[in-house]
Parts: sequence; structure tokens; C-alpha cells
Amino acid sequence: MQTDADMLDAWRKGDRSAGEALFERHFDAVARFFRNKVDHGIDDLIQRTFLACVETKDRFRGDSSFRTYVFAVAHNVLGKHYRSEKRHGGKIDFGVTSVFDLSPSPSVIVAKHREQQVLLQALRKIPLENQVVLELYYWEKLSAREVATVVGVPEGTARTRIRRAKQLLEIEMGKLMGNKALLETTIANLDGWAESLREQLRSPT
Repeated sequence: MQTDADMLDAWRKGDRSAGEALFERHFDAVARFFRNKVDHGIDDLIQRTFLACVETKDRFRGDSSFRTYVFAVAHNVLGKHYRSEKRHGGKIDFGVTSVFDLSPSPSVIVAKHREQQVLLQALRKIPLENQVVLELYYWEKLSAREVATVVGVPEGTARTRIRRAKQLLEIEMGKLMGNKALLETTIANLDGWAESLREQLRSPT
């Protein structure tokens, strides 16, 4: 199997099929990135992300993996999406504002288990910058260094955000769950519940 770097090199040399294959490889991950953060227009955001990658492919220097680069572009597209909506006035502090604040409708994802439902709701109720780092860390298995690259902060700051995000998530899950024992087991197995949700987030439909 060709590496991302090989496919990117071929694409830059004019092989369109290599570019298409590269996007297909990362499509599910980009779809997952948007699915629990917006409740409409997901397909458009995915398209805008890959279009931005097309337009900037020659600027990608390889300082990070191409996958990390794609997430960084998606993160930028998400910020522009919410800031462009007239009702928000273009002024949003994502360190304070959550997806629930921006769009209080339920998640478009149908969860099979109570623990999954609570996890999804709690993620949407913590500040968006915290939601982003947790989902990248637990769903996409990015390292703290890679998360830092995606959101554009130093690695130490990313590690602090991940720790703080988990604390905020636990608080919100406690409010929603109301069962201390179930909350403790869910938090203890956060990796497992995140992985089970990851499998349900493969399609943008």
C-alpha cells in the first residue's frame, strides 16, 4: 500500500487518481470530525475541506503527517463555518462556547447505548476547543503533539487542554447520567466507549 507521502508526491506531479485515492483514504476521518459538531451541511463542509487541501497542496511541507494536515484544514473550515453564520455575528470564543450553545438541537448521530448517548451529549456541551481535542485524541488516536499541530498551539498547551477537557466532560456526563457507579465505569473505559462510537461515525449520512 502506498504511503500518504508517495500518493501526495504523485498527485503533485499530475496524477489526479493519486489525489482522489488520498482523499478517499481520509474521507471517513473528516466525516467523523464534523458529524458531532454540526447538525446540517456536513457534506458541504467535507467538500470545502478537501477543496482547501487541493488549493494548498503545494504549501504542505511535510512537517506533520498528511492526516494531521487534513484535520488542521478541517478545523479551520469548522471555525469559519460558525463564524460566518449571521446569527453569531462572527465573534465566538471557542474556548467558552460549545456546539450546544451554537446549535442546541440533538446530535445527528444515533447511539446504541446509554453510555454512548451521554458521551455524545456531554461532548457537545463542553467548549468547542475542548471537544475538538478530545475527539482527535480518543477517536482519531492523535498524539498530543499532533493535536497541537491541528489546533495551532504548543504541545504543552494541547496536553493541558486534553486534561481539562476530560475534566469538563466528566462534569457534564455526571449531570446527564445521574448514576455515580455507571459514570465511574464509563469514565474508566472512556477509550472503549470512544472506540465503539468511532465505528458508528464512518458515514456522513
